[in-house]
Amino acid sequence: MAIEIDTKDCTALSDADFAEMADICAESPGDLGVGILSKQAEAWVLVTLARDNGKLKGFSFSTLERIGGTPSVLVGVASIKRTSKRDSILRGIMHDQLRRAVLAFPDEDVLIGARFNDPAGFEAYRQLDDIVPRPGHKASGEERAWGRRLAKRFGIDSGSYDDRTFNAKGDGTVACVLDHSSLKPDGIDPDVVAMFVDLDVARGDSLIAFGWAMAEDLAKLA
Repeated sequence: MAIEIDTKDCTALSDADFAEMADICAESPGDLGVGILSKQAEAWVLVTLARDNGKLKGFSFSTLERIGGTPSVLVGVASIKRTSKRDSILRGIMHDQLRRAVLAFPDEDVLIGARFNDPAGFEAYRQLDDIVPRPGHKASGEERAWGRRLAKRFGIDSGSYDDRTFNAKGDGTVACVLDHSSLKPDGIDPDVVAMFVDLDVARGDSLIAFGWAMAEDLAKLA
């Protein structure tokens, strides 16, 4: 049976949906309970659910909006169940979010932003261009400004965010990040891994990163 991807309004989530999401989170370092997940449903507009044989294998809260006029897809908390199909689940969720982006913002480049606390999460950005931060790249003033805009949108206090490293210091609670564990961790670029070395995951630290989905690439998904 093929993986089924369904995106709906957060208000349509049921108690059973929240329970399934909490079960997935319980297997990851970010053990988010039903209470936190229900608050995330209030903070975001859309939720994408990925099911395999009817069982939830991954989810992602998100919203489509313009930030300063720029089309954007912002990913809130997301988590992929640790199964042998987790790479396919992640690709399916991101594909659906990009497909909705082109429907909402036809003929425009779209910024995709999220928070991470593990380098494996960058696998979600495989289809994007000009990812920031990235190894060997010195962020421009405008790119650093984008980091600050996203930090504000994610509810991060300006004093806790470093716009040079794109790192956000936690407050002791679990960070609401895009949580994914790679099937091939040894294949992750060591320079990408190095970007996460200074994060204190237990404190709730995270790295804010964004990339661009180009209009010509999005058009293929319409």
